[in-house]
Amino acid sequence: KQWYQRRVRGVCDTVEDCISVVQEARKNKAVLSIGNYGNVESLWEGLAEYTRRTGENLVELGSDQTSLHNPFNGGYYPVQMGYEESNQLMTTDPERFRGLVQESLRRHVAAVNYLCSQGTHFWDYGNAFLLEASRAGADLMKEDGTFIYPTYIQLTLGDVFSLGFGPFRWVCTSGEPGDLEKSDQIAARVIREQLSEDPSPEVAGNLSDNLQWIEEAGKNKMVVGSQARILYSNQAGRARIATAFNEAIASGEISAPIMLSRDHHDVSGTDSPFRETSNITDGSMWCADMAVQNVIGGAVRGATYVSIHNGGGVGWGEVMNGGFGMLLDGSKEAGEKAVSMLHWDVSNGVNRRAWDGHPLAKEAIQVTQDSVPGYNLTVCNETNPALLQNL
Repeated sequence: KQWYQRRVRGVCDTVEDCISVVQEARKNKAVLSIGNYGNVESLWEGLAEYTRRTGENLVELGSDQTSLHNPFNGGYYPVQMGYEESNQLMTTDPERFRGLVQESLRRHVAAVNYLCSQGTHFWDYGNAFLLEASRAGADLMKEDGTFIYPTYIQLTLGDVFSLGFGPFRWVCTSGEPGDLEKSDQIAARVIREQLSEDPSPEVAGNLSDNLQWIEEAGKNKMVVGSQARILYSNQAGRARIATAFNEAIASGEISAPIMLSRDHHDVSGTDSPFRETSNITDGSMWCADMAVQNVIGGAVRGATYVSIHNGGGVGWGEVMNGGFGMLLDGSKEAGEKAVSMLHWDVSNGVNRRAWDGHPLAKEAIQVTQDSVPGYNLTVCNETNPALLQNL
């Protein structure tokens, strides 16, 4: 799938081949994405061994999306054995399999740590890699009990969420590629309108990136099943795109209803202290109420359906997710419900991040307060930190 969708430009079968391709690309200053068939732990160890042997570190930036949602039942395969052998052992001797997984995780982290000692900058994608590796006894913890590496939310994407941008989704129920193409054009038009309204530099940067994405999505064959699209958009953008979709359905420009949704990995839909809310530092990162509030608020504002579930992204017991679906059928009622529900769905999380003190979230929620009729948000009041030290 990654090859078909042009996310990778080459595929290697061995670690040695992968290193050779990387060396050639670096020599030619070529931009290249490559896939490697095999266990990612072998790749990390191979890169670390190459650095020990040559003194050259090929990894300036490193991250890891290794799936550790369910590490002992197929979520992670130990490097010590192959795929088929692992599948057999996890059922015939689960305790031994668990031990091999944890040993592999310790090796996995040791390779990352070595490369970082040689100049690599590493962050965790958040699929429970740091969490499960720490449980396996890997060398990952600071003295204060936090991880030595940041999550990508703490490092970069937390600021994107603070601005209200997140993965907005829609599905063209007709199944017609032409309807998806029309929806892409409508979304691009809305983004251009937003860019023309003199947004802040941070918002403008996100809008520009997302405009390029939606304009190129069709060319890059991103559809893998239903005629669906995903686009990072903020609160204003989602509401305006939904309104424009609904009008296009009513006029017949789009031939059938569109179902709106989003990823759980979003501004407001997920309470996940090891990923989506890992940059919430006021203590509430351990609370699971935001996802529940989003579901209840979405339901009363007219969502077609809502869902509350556990485990998405980092594993059962570690996260709560709230989701929704909103059907646009071209009616006035559907358009009004969509706008009301989308305002809530995004602003709930932005305001929580503002309460935590994120400056971009404070700016974003104030824009919402000023631009959405009838909104009366409770904003945070900051105190002098020195006063708290004397309590």
